[in-house]
Amino acid sequence: MRRTLMFLAAALISLPLWAMHCPQDMAKIDALLQSDPPADPDLLARVKELRAEGEALHKAGDHAESVKVLGEALDLLSASE
Repeated sequence: MRRTLMFLAAALISLPLWAMHCPQDMAKIDALLQSDPPADPDLLARVKELRAEGEALHKAGDHAESVKVLGEALDLLSASE
């Protein structure tokens, strides 16, 4: 029981950290799209789609999934370099 309570407390404390990470990832994606967009139009469209999905998830409060989706967009951008 004590471990469960400690886990729940740690999870609740970490939620704001996830929330603050999403805007940083969105800003990184925006900066990369502005400074060095991918030449492949399909890749560009996919990155923009993931970026929009990540923002929607962030606004809906699903920060863990938002970070995951935004991370995928960043991975695609870094692979295109």
